Amino acid sequence: MNLVRATATIGSFTLLSRIAGFVRDVLQATLLGAGMAADAFLIAQRLPNLFRALFAEGALAAAFVPMLNQRIGAEDGRLDGARRFAEAVLAVLLPFLLLFTVVMVVGAAPVVWALTGGFPDASPDKFALTVHFTRLTFPYLMLISLVSLLGGLLNAVGRFAVNAAAPILLNLVLITGLLLSAGDDAAAVAGVQALCVTLGGVAQLIWLMWSCNRAGLGLRLRWPRLTPEVKTLLQLILPAALGAGAVQINLLISTALAARFLGEGAVSWLYYADRLNQLPLGIIGIGVGTALLPAMSRLLAAGDASAALAQQNRAIELVLLLTLPAAAGLALVAGPIISVLFQHGAFTALDTRQTAAALAAFALGLPAYVLIKVLTPGFHARSDTRTPVRVALGAMLVNLVANLVLVWPLGHVGIALGTAIAAWGNAGVLWWLLMRRGQFALDERARRSLPRLVLATLAMLAVLWLAEQGIGRLTTADDGLALRIAALALLLGLGGLAYVGAARALGLFTLSGLRSQLKRKRT
Repeated sequence: MNLVRATATIGSFTLLSRIAGFVRDVLQATLLGAGMAADAFLIAQRLPNLFRALFAEGALAAAFVPMLNQRIGAEDGRLDGARRFAEAVLAVLLPFLLLFTVVMVVGAAPVVWALTGGFPDASPDKFALTVHFTRLTFPYLMLISLVSLLGGLLNAVGRFAVNAAAPILLNLVLITGLLLSAGDDAAAVAGVQALCVTLGGVAQLIWLMWSCNRAGLGLRLRWPRLTPEVKTLLQLILPAALGAGAVQINLLISTALAARFLGEGAVSWLYYADRLNQLPLGIIGIGVGTALLPAMSRLLAAGDASAALAQQNRAIELVLLLTLPAAAGLALVAGPIISVLFQHGAFTALDTRQTAAALAAFALGLPAYVLIKVLTPGFHARSDTRTPVRVALGAMLVNLVANLVLVWPLGHVGIALGTAIAAWGNAGVLWWLLMRRGQFALDERARRSLPRLVLATLAMLAVLWLAEQGIGRLTTADDGLALRIAALALLLGLGGLAYVGAARALGLFTLSGLRSQLKRKRT
């Protein structure tokens, strides 16, 4: 399997989803701004997203996919055994998800209070709205967990596009809800959005079920049985969940601190900043990590550890080639980006300044977030889900301490900065552990590439800074949205051209080599 091609497939659909997500965020910012209803909805949305990251995208992807690949490899590529294993997992997972969803919906009030402290400095209506919205959004957890199970099955056989395209449906449903409720008050708009989260999950599940049936991988419901393989999966799930969901757990901690200690709007500022920061993480980090795990699992199962090491080196080169300039650009021109994208309607100039400051802080940790996604498969491909969780727990403690220390002098920016510091700690320890075990080392090609990546990024920063001095003010001009968009496009375009030119001049890539990687057939 060619890593660049698989990443391009996943990344292209993720890009479409993120574009749809930005359309949604722009509409949401215009209609809701950063007020009470926006904060309530975003907290309600954070809870199912946390459990999605922990169990759906985390545990199932990290533990389920390697076990599927081992079964497929043991049966010389035949899928019957993998399908039976997936059906056994579904039989156990579905009743658990149903029960957990019911418990969380019924117990939404104490859960929200534990997270927010009841919003001590806000109106009681804010707490009531958050509880109501949480009850509307939480069924999404069950739906997206089933989606991730089916998506993992398709990923294991190299069909990455279907699962990568599924989030587009969620964003389309949310955009439709915003357009239909545009004339209502903020609380009503947020309520429709909360309902649309669950409806979007229904759309995703239907899409995955249809795609699995079309691929000959449709699953039948069976009576739950704890087979030896299912027991093994359950033993791996909890550590895999906490390890893969470390970033989301840290974001939940950040949200809780903002809700408890900061004024109205802080939750929304952190959300919109994180959404922009998540764009390269979703396209690059998750794309490469998703493609890397099955590739490394197959190579290690075949006893080819050197090829698995080479894959991981190429993955690190690829993510840093794309992430270093993204992080630097987001940090340097956060203000113009936020202004053009979100400063409309109810989203004010104050909201722009506060969100931009948080984005600059989040962006400092972006390379670390992406490295975590590439380093973690080095453990999961070897069926070690416990080590990443230990590291993640340590990172969560660092995040909590850093947030508590920095929130007082820096407010919501301190929370974003603390999250970035924790991410670097997480990535650094994962890197060190793999090296200490003899399971990872930078090869000669990577050692030559990484310093040149830094040089190319510095060259881009110099050009971007000079360009921002001249045209940055046009991104906040009062002469119309078209001028602001054009100014931002020119600003980012100049930075992008500077980076590509510097990267090519330093020999980081060639167009012919890139084309050959994208066209190469999977083996």
